[in-house]
Amino acid sequence: MTDTHGFQHGDRIRYATQDEDGFPLVRYGFVGGVTDDNGPVVIMLDGELGGDVVDLDKIEPVHICNVTLKLDGRDLLDDLTLRSGLVSLWEAEAEDAGLQIGAIHPIVGRGRSDDGDDGCELAELTAAGDQYLLRAVRCKSEDAILIHCTRPHPWTL
Repeated sequence: MTDTHGFQHGDRIRYATQDEDGFPLVRYGFVGGVTDDNGPVVIMLDGELGGDVVDLDKIEPVHICNVTLKLDGRDLLDDLTLRSGLVSLWEAEAEDAGLQIGAIHPIVGRGRSDDGDDGCELAELTAAGDQYLLRAVRCKSEDAILIHCTRPHPWTL
């Protein structure tokens, strides 16, 4: 059974919600069932026995580019020793999401990027035969950083 948003029973999903204290929380799981073309969708979250019914706008398919790790402390990018540990932390998040990462090559020490986002490249990696850059950027509105994958620019391949 498929809905207009493309979800099918068994699809791996990313569910963005809030914890009991109101803080953002990302969970991973599977689509357990689709009720109709406009949702809601039954999801089975990792580590839980029962299912939850959620609206379609709360879930998205898991993809390497939407597995994002948010960490407190903008200064985590200033120390090369701390920066090298960010690769392992993101890799653990990707594993929780159910992604299989091929080769991962840390590039700590390359420095800041030219993209104007006050971030830096952490690693080059492959997943499903495609190449990606693991980047960390400082949040503009809070004392935190976001670690995520992007496609490399064609001229960097």
